[in-house]
Parts: sequence; C-alpha cells; structure tokens
Amino acid sequence: MDILGLIPTHKSDFQNVEKLKGLDIKLVKPIIPELLEWLQDMNWPIANDIEDLLINFQKDLVPYIRNVLNTKDGTWKYFLLHGLVKRLPDNILLILKPDLERMYINPTDDEKYEELDDILQELLTRVTRI
Repeated sequence: MDILGLIPTHKSDFQNVEKLKGLDIKLVKPIIPELLEWLQDMNWPIANDIEDLLINFQKDLVPYIRNVLNTKDGTWKYFLLHGLVKRLPDNILLILKPDLERMYINPTDDEKYEELDDILQELLTRVTRI
C-alpha cells in the first residue's frame, strides 16, 4: 500500500481522511508529520478529523509536537495546544513539560503574539497534579 498517496491533498480531502481512518495505525505512523501539517488551521474542513486520527498515536506524537513547538509559527502552536495537545493524557503532557515550561517562562515573539500563556498555564497545571 502506498501510504503517501493517502496524505490529504486539499483542505476538503475527506476521501483520503476516511481511508486513513480505516487503516491500522501502524500503517499511518510514517505520515504523522504530514498529517500534523493539517492542524495548522483548525478552520480547514478536515482538521478536526485529522486531529481525531492523530490522537490515537499518543506518545508517538511527542517528537513531532516538539518540532512544531520549536517553529516560529505561533498560529500552528495555538491550534496544536488548544486542540491535540490539550486532548493528550497527562502522562504524555509530562513528557512535553519542558517544552511547555519554556514557552510559558520564556515565550518567543510569535508565542507572545498568540497569547498562549492561558493554555500553557492550564496544561502545566494538569502536569503538576501528577
């Protein structure tokens, strides 16, 4: 199976998203970075379905989430934190704690612009309860 051929090609590509939903997550794992790109704007029609698909990967998402958190794309970070990251279980948030703390304590210009402090505080509060 050519999994690369199932990467959505436009923001309303529900056909490929439905095919991906029907596959074993082991087959989908290699295209996590490409799928994560569809969370750059949660107003895109397929974004919520992609998020629902990605949430199943749990710990496998950590390095890819970290990559996004180290970009200068504040809007992507905003959507990622308010959506996918917020939905992750606390034990996965604990792994991301250093990244979340860095963003909260020493935010970049794009993070300040997106006013991420409230969501970061919420996520860090969840982690400190563990």
